[in-house]
Amino acid sequence: MKFCTPTRSRRPHGRAFTLIELLVVIAIIAVLIALLLPAVQAAREAARRSQCTNNLKQLGLAAQNYLSTHNVFPGGYGSRTISDLTVRGTWGSWSPQALMLGYLEQTALYNACNFSVITKDNGSGAYVNWTILNTRIDSFLCPSSPLPTGANDAFPTSAGFPAGLSRRTGNNYFACVGPTLRWTGTNFTGIFGTDGPPIGIRDVQDGTSNTIAFGEWKTGDFDSNKLSPQDVVNPVPWTGTVSAAGMRMPDGAAALPGWLNNCAGAYRTSRGDGNTNMSYLGAEWLQSMFGYTLGNVLQPPNPQYPNCRTCTWNGDWDCEGMYGLSSFHPGGCNVALADGSVRFLKSTTNVQTVWGLGTRNGGEVISADSF
Repeated sequence: MKFCTPTRSRRPHGRAFTLIELLVVIAIIAVLIALLLPAVQAAREAARRSQCTNNLKQLGLAAQNYLSTHNVFPGGYGSRTISDLTVRGTWGSWSPQALMLGYLEQTALYNACNFSVITKDNGSGAYVNWTILNTRIDSFLCPSSPLPTGANDAFPTSAGFPAGLSRRTGNNYFACVGPTLRWTGTNFTGIFGTDGPPIGIRDVQDGTSNTIAFGEWKTGDFDSNKLSPQDVVNPVPWTGTVSAAGMRMPDGAAALPGWLNNCAGAYRTSRGDGNTNMSYLGAEWLQSMFGYTLGNVLQPPNPQYPNCRTCTWNGDWDCEGMYGLSSFHPGGCNVALADGSVRFLKSTTNVQTVWGLGTRNGGEVISADSF
């Protein structure tokens, strides 16, 4: 007898993707990534901007705490040299940021500062603060701005300092001297300055909620052989009837546009050799000088004109000029007002409003919705 063996049914194999289908799927994934990437970048920038806002908030509150203790805002503090005990009022002075370290959770660093010795010029003794000069403080740095590169002043190996260990510490937040080309004596019209009278709350007649204390700027690229937007153009002599040393807004308003146009022209013809452009804006937080820790507000953030200085010599930042507001944040930059609050100042803000926010006693009436 024959038995019939049941046969197994054969299921057809699953159909594989064709090359065209695979390419279509890859293309769809690429499109989705392209759509998602800007959102991710925007989210990251929002986080960086939030951190930047928080940094300025800390500076604003530190200034308020300093004011509560000393009845004045911190100013540029002159110190002496070791070589001849000469007191310098401007070059080598200590910055407002340095004086506020104790109110920025940097008490140990503040206690390590030798405030009796200048911060610049190794031959006059600045190297005694070598550790301080090489300390990078995160709350002085905006995450959206690249970190500074290169070395600070070369400290003498003859004094026992290792070669090649000094670095630029960086500073993205300047203390505002107002809408003026000068940062010293009685010529500054903002909250901060060097070698001038201390500013108290009674001197801020425009109101602390209408006066900029600290502003934001992009640090330089620290490459003097390359012309970059952050570079400060040199030299662009001031052409107004009022001297650059005494020029302040709105007194110099008639001469300012011509000078700014000259700045733009000098930028276009700059050789990128370190003599016509200076690339180390915001290199450090220690010295109370334009370009390091002090800046002005002659234009809204990220203007069409470059920063520039009036001096015909290429040296340090101790020179009248424009060292203004800028940032890598789209549409403007952050500013800390003298009451400790932080606002985002739009690049489209009217220039007269910017001048009014920069002065402490200009008598301007500024509405909250104008910036």
